[in-house]
Amino acid sequence: SFSVSFVVDAFRERITGEAEDLVANFFPKKLLELDHFLKDPILNIQELKDIHCEINLKVPDPILLTNSHDGLDAPNAKRRKMESEAEDDMAGTKVFVIPGGMMKSNNKLVDLIEKVKPEIRTLIEKCNTVKMWVQLLIPRIEDGNNFGVSIQEETVAELRTVEGEAASYLDQISRYYITRAKLVSKIAKYPHVEDYRRTVTEIDEKEYISLKIIVSELRNQYVTLHDMILKNIEKIKRPRSSNTDALY
Repeated sequence: SFSVSFVVDAFRERITGEAEDLVANFFPKKLLELDHFLKDPILNIQELKDIHCEINLKVPDPILLTNSHDGLDAPNAKRRKMESEAEDDMAGTKVFVIPGGMMKSNNKLVDLIEKVKPEIRTLIEKCNTVKMWVQLLIPRIEDGNNFGVSIQEETVAELRTVEGEAASYLDQISRYYITRAKLVSKIAKYPHVEDYRRTVTEIDEKEYISLKIIVSELRNQYVTLHDMILKNIEKIKRPRSSNTDALY
């Protein structure tokens, strides 16, 4: 049991050292870095058309087809049409090959996403460390004198909220890719429908704006956490300090 308590104490000490350094030094450093990043030209493109990406799918020449061209006799063709009517009113173009071998992502946005994602991950990891530190400082449950404990619990709740919001930014990025992929697939199938092409540019513009907002939110969360924890640091560290403790 001695060795177990020694390991726990060593872990507690390590977490305490890490968390105090994060709050005092790392959080202010990151907020300055992110503030600088927000002024980067990559996040300040005025004309959103500059982030548009050409969709290299040409409208095919019209082909006159008869019922027998797809290898089905008339009754089968009729039955298949009835079955598929619920899904699509038009059969669309059969996609055999994509020009260039692959429909590329919007590289300007991919580059920006690859810069923003590590920042999201960093905030989640650092929040987790500070949250663990505050949780380890919560004293045993007693009746009364719990004002300091309520401040600790508020801090833990705020850190948990920030963690959850940061994780939702990663979900948002995944949703962007899957939404765009579905739209590009629609363009490949229906290359003659202009609205699908326009929707892709709209999705790209929306994602660009969202990424700038995410960076701004990450910066704000570092500011808020740094400010909140420093203002309440005494109660967080010593939630139940008595007059006797203050003498020593």
